[in-house]
Amino acid sequence: MRKCILGLFACFFFLAVFAQADKNVPTIYVDKQGVMRWSDTKQEASFFGVNYTTPFAHAYRALQYKEIDHKEAIDRDVYHLVRLGFNAYRIHIWDVEIADGEGNLLENEHLELLDYLLFRLQENGLRILITAMTNFGNGYPERNVQTGGFSYLYDKCQIHADPQAIAAQKRYITGLLRHVNPYTGLAYQNNPYVVGFEINNEPCHTGEVGTTEHYIREMLAAMKKAGNKKPVFYNVSHNMEHVSAYFKADVQGTTYQWYPIGLVAGKERKGNFLPYVARYDIPFANEKGFTNKAKAVYEYDPADIVYSYIHPAMSRTFRANGFQWITQFAYDPLDMAAYNTEYQTHYLNLAYTPAKAISMMIAAETAYRIPRNQSFPAYPQDTLYGDFMVSYEQDLAVMNVDTAFYYTNNTDVWPKSTKVLRKIAGHGSSPVVAYSGSGTYFLDKLQDGVWRLEVMPDAETVNDPFAKPSLSREVVQILWSENNMEIRLPDLGEDFSWKQLAPETSSRGQADRTVMTVKPGVYILGRKDQPAWAEWNSSTVWNRYPLGHFVAPAASVQQSPTVVHTPAGYHERGQDLAISLQVVSAVAPDSVIVQTDEISFWRDDNTYIKLENKEGYRYVGRLPQSMLRGDRIRYTATVYVDGKKYTFPQGTSGAPLDWDTAIDRYWTTEIVDRATPIVLAKSLSAQPAWETYAIPETAYSQVRKIQKDPMAVPMWSYAFSRHDNETKFFWLKDIKQVVAERKYKIDEVKNLMIAVGNQSFSGKIQIGFVSNMGYTYAETIELEKDAQQTLRVPLKELSLVPTALLPAPYPTFLERYFVPVTPIPFVVGDSEKLIISTDGAVDQQAVITIGAVWME
Repeated sequence: MRKCILGLFACFFFLAVFAQADKNVPTIYVDKQGVMRWSDTKQEASFFGVNYTTPFAHAYRALQYKEIDHKEAIDRDVYHLVRLGFNAYRIHIWDVEIADGEGNLLENEHLELLDYLLFRLQENGLRILITAMTNFGNGYPERNVQTGGFSYLYDKCQIHADPQAIAAQKRYITGLLRHVNPYTGLAYQNNPYVVGFEINNEPCHTGEVGTTEHYIREMLAAMKKAGNKKPVFYNVSHNMEHVSAYFKADVQGTTYQWYPIGLVAGKERKGNFLPYVARYDIPFANEKGFTNKAKAVYEYDPADIVYSYIHPAMSRTFRANGFQWITQFAYDPLDMAAYNTEYQTHYLNLAYTPAKAISMMIAAETAYRIPRNQSFPAYPQDTLYGDFMVSYEQDLAVMNVDTAFYYTNNTDVWPKSTKVLRKIAGHGSSPVVAYSGSGTYFLDKLQDGVWRLEVMPDAETVNDPFAKPSLSREVVQILWSENNMEIRLPDLGEDFSWKQLAPETSSRGQADRTVMTVKPGVYILGRKDQPAWAEWNSSTVWNRYPLGHFVAPAASVQQSPTVVHTPAGYHERGQDLAISLQVVSAVAPDSVIVQTDEISFWRDDNTYIKLENKEGYRYVGRLPQSMLRGDRIRYTATVYVDGKKYTFPQGTSGAPLDWDTAIDRYWTTEIVDRATPIVLAKSLSAQPAWETYAIPETAYSQVRKIQKDPMAVPMWSYAFSRHDNETKFFWLKDIKQVVAERKYKIDEVKNLMIAVGNQSFSGKIQIGFVSNMGYTYAETIELEKDAQQTLRVPLKELSLVPTALLPAPYPTFLERYFVPVTPIPFVVGDSEKLIISTDGAVDQQAVITIGAVWME
């Protein structure tokens, strides 16, 4: 009993000390000009970070399924958020999991985990924006779990109008504001690390504007009565007809979202999306009250892509528009990131998306270093801004300041000064670090001649991260491989010493000039005349953590190697066929052999090629012309590893020449003569070759296959939902790969050809290309009603036109077209997408039938 009492006393004493210390922590206020400022210095504040949802919904359940302790998972993820340099965190709370039907706050595990998470975040200096309610279910991507919470009792678009629903929300938000976090001893509304509160996530306001005004007034009154003195934010990027109500409200801040290339594509999107993020124009910026409210980005993400070039560009554009709070949606918990099940369309984690994670680090520095409201030249000049650069062609983002050098992929850029450099964060190789692994690494200077090196495991993508998710489908595999790292820092010099601090602590050695061999972990590096372990050890506190603190996922459990390969669609006769495979294997293969389908168990002269390990997990080779007979080539790859053999793409044990191994799946490439036209879109496939869109996106087209004569080539027929001059319908297809494959023919083509069928449409369409710069070049052509035509468009007649932003960005008020101001001549070899669109009104009975498209 005495020990228990002493323990409780110690706990209360700790909380009292913690609370007393936090009284001296500066807070955030919003001045009369709508600028967030620090209470002590009055300087402008700038925040960048993520959403992260482990205490709630699918993330909570998925960790339960995997029998992972939620608090330990939170600890791991918070360390990585700190490692990436974030200073902000936002969460929309699933009120259905912490409230009953009347709005009473429930003291349950979800709330306790939220308390714990907020405590861990503020321990590391992160500021917090709390969105009190989501007003929707907790299921996605699963079914909702019924909890009895009040939001399940009302429709999301009526919950702000129903008096009983409003009463429940007022009761709930009062309880939430007054809730005392047992880990800090502070109520949420009194915690200096909580910047402010957003009332609800993406509210659905319908009906009278006055109803919306009433709802906001009621909620603000309840929050004030509860004792809240922190800034209150409200979402203004939805329900545009209610904008006046938002800015009449006595809130201090407004919140916005940005999903520039839509959501939930179901596949990885490819292309140059920098034109999509060059501007963020707010059409209601002249609304009374707009200028005196702070601007926050509660959610943003370039969804369905794993590129590393775009996050810093978005951060730059946000800063140019005066945003002071920027939080991405959403960071995947480490312990379930291998599967990307939480939000299929989003994917971000330091271990599993290494290049993208470093780009977020650069985006954060953009937010901290680029002044608010700074203007930039129009794209493409804005790809170089301040100490930053972004490049679609290299899939690269770089921050280069005197003391820090961050880069997302291989780069030839030199640091500004290697002599005063103190921080390096990288993925790939640069002039100062050459690395053959595929994980991230961090170098931090501790003192002259002493550096801390942190190396994450290799991360190799084996499935499309944005396809239908499952906790049994890995999209990225983790490998704890040994890799060479060359570190060329004058401060370390040659033959520097090293000592590993984590996860092993007994390994040490000396670099071979500037090269060392590393496994994932933490190392101390020191000049040869100053041994690294002289003063530093794994328990030394550094940046709030022990110097040897290291968090990384375990290696993926691999029963066999995985081969990732996209075969060429076409190959021009007369040239060797280049083959490149990613062979993801925990054990380095003995050999990788490629064979065609012409081999036979009964022959002794079967041909093959042996691939060479180029770097990391990439194996390359060339099929000679002598093996490229006929109009197509079909081939397999057999991986010999650890005394076993596996053949792909079938993914079966054994090799094609084994008497008991049946191979019936091959990679296939068509062999064409150089003079053969370049086919961009076929109509013979089982599914349409096109992605279809409309502007506005509320319109749509319906497709069906047309083949009246079994001897005729089928075509795809499109009918339309809207028929006015303002609506445009689009057909879009990625063609980057086929253009690259026809590199010898591409410079010879003169015309773009399109076959159209018998259609009840007479009018104009535009047809052309989107280039690697994101520019669109097109020509308008006339279609004849009820005529089967093959139309010829001379490439020299293509002209620069606005680029349609497809799919449509969110929020809906954003522009739907990018209009270039810097003309760039059309080069057919730079084409990445084929685009067709209607030009003018579409008749109610109109049907457009599209067949093949090619160049000749």
